[in-house]
Parts: sequence; structure tokens; C-alpha cells
Amino acid sequence: MTVMAALLMLCCIAAMQLVAAAGLTKAGPVHWLSLVSAAGLVVVYVLIRSGYSQRWEDPALTLFQISSSILCTAVAYVIMGAARGIVLPILAVILFFGMFGLTPRQMLAVLFYGSMVFGIALAIAQWSPEYGGQPLALTVAYMVMIIVVLISCTFLNLRVLAARKKRNELTQAVASEHERAIRDELTGLYNRRFMLEVMHIEGARAQRSQQPLLVAQLDLDHFKVINDTHGHAVGDQALCAFVRTVTECIRPTDTLARWGGEEFVLLMANTTVENGERLLERVRAAVQASPVVLASGAAIHLTVSVGAARLQAPQEMPVGLLRRADAALYAAKAQERNRVAWADDLIEA
Repeated sequence: MTVMAALLMLCCIAAMQLVAAAGLTKAGPVHWLSLVSAAGLVVVYVLIRSGYSQRWEDPALTLFQISSSILCTAVAYVIMGAARGIVLPILAVILFFGMFGLTPRQMLAVLFYGSMVFGIALAIAQWSPEYGGQPLALTVAYMVMIIVVLISCTFLNLRVLAARKKRNELTQAVASEHERAIRDELTGLYNRRFMLEVMHIEGARAQRSQQPLLVAQLDLDHFKVINDTHGHAVGDQALCAFVRTVTECIRPTDTLARWGGEEFVLLMANTTVENGERLLERVRAAVQASPVVLASGAAIHLTVSVGAARLQAPQEMPVGLLRRADAALYAAKAQERNRVAWADDLIEA
């Protein structure tokens, strides 16, 4: 926007200098106005580029640039004499491009400020001995057009601002709906449907990069007993506590999803079996060491059984890999639970 303002300013200065060179107005005031306008633009550029303006509420200095531009345009109206007509399109361009970064209240303030400044400029141009002398009807015509430009540009920018607000609200609503579609409502984890999509993507990536890929199924031990004994509200509390514990143990590159009920799936991309064993054992130990404390002060101790499998062939992703991880999970449950079992160990056995 600063570059656009600079180009606009240079075009306006060139137009004023052309008018002065043609003898349609006095050259002295035009030169001074051009110098002040250029100096103001340089000051704004330096303040923005240096970062000094970041400490202010309006770091882009939008309101200052618009106010000063309107003032310079009003001065130009006074000194341009017979060429005053070129001021109107310049004012329209300033308002149209400059007001996009303003709030509705600031836009209305600019409307009032512009009306006041140009009201004074019109009065000076009409009755000043040095710059006056034009027919009153022409002054009234200029006044009407200036008011039309100010009001129409303000109205247009308010409409654009309202449309932009609605677009942002729609974007946020779509993003929110998308999050609800891929997230489990209770735990905030990815749901089963989205996890299957992630597994397809990670499986294809593992095939291309020849990197290892692991999947683990986690099942809270004796969760039905917790629900039957303490109620579903406590069961939900236990699930959320379990998710927090597991999330603290896994890495940012791992993906955890709620598969259904008390079952969860953990996807570990670019992970060797050795690293996966350490991670899953860390998860199992952390869950065992993190009881759920109820409002009554009682504590519920949780344990988790884990079945894990590594990707052996791309064509088994995700159904075959999940089937082998599920078989390992059942093996862990058959071995008194609270343990990690691997599908490869079942094959070897």
C-alpha cells in the first residue's frame, strides 16, 4: 500500500507541475506543495520500514496517510486555479484505496474530516483575493461533487468491509464444521474416518520414501467396569485423562485417533520397531502411573493394553496393518493385559 501511495503521489505531483508549467496556476505554491507531499511520504516510508511505527496502534499509519493526503488535496484545490477539476478523481482514488484498512468509525471520521477540510478550501477558493474569482455556481458544483465523492466512497468501503466480515465469518464457520467432521467430540482427537485417510496418505509416503511405519491399537483395560461402577460421566473423565497422558508421551509427528469406545489408534511414521517399542512402553508406564482423581477424592487406576504392527507391504495399508495390530492387541489382553504385544512376535511364535 505504501508503494501504491508513492506512485499515486508521484502522479499527482507530475500533474500539478504540468499545470504550473502551462501557466494555469502559480508555480511557487505548487512547488512547495509538491515538496511537502513528497517529504511526508518519505517520513511515512521510513517509519514503517524501520519498524518504529509498530509501537503505535496503527502501524501502517493508514489514518495519518489518508488525513494528510486529503489535506494536501484540499490545498491543491485552492492553488490549482482553473485546473481544480483534476482534484476530484485524485480524492476518489485516495478514499477508495486508503479506507480499506479502517474501521467503520474511522471511515465516518474521515468523511467528517474531509467535508470540513474541503469546506474550508471551497470558501478560500471562492472568496480569497489571491485564489478566488471563480463563479459561485462553479463552486457550488464542486462542493456537490466533493460531497458525492466523499459519501459514495465511504459507503462503498463500508459495504466492502461488511462483505469481508461476512466472508471471514463464513470461512471460520467452514473451518469449524470441518474440525467437527474430523474430530471426536469428547476427546478432541481425530476420529476413525479421518484417521483412515491419514493412514492412506502416510502409507503412500512410506512406500515412496522407503521409511518404516508403525501402527498401534490401544485399549483401556476393564473400562466397562469403570462405567458400570462409577457411571458414564466418570468414564468420560477417564477417557480424557488417558488421552492427555498419551499425548504427553508421543511425539508431534505421531497421530493419535479415537477408534471407538475405549479403543484408540496411534500412527507412528518414520519410526523403527526399536523406537516404537520404547515409545509404546513409555505410554503404557505413564498410563499406569497416572490415576484419575475423582471429585470425591477417590482414585481410579488405569492400565492399557497395546497391540502394534509394522508396515510390511504397501498393499496391506490400512486394513491389513490394522488387522495385525488388532490381533496383537488381543494377544496382549490374553496375557493378563497392561502390556505391549507385537504382531511380528505372534508370527514368530
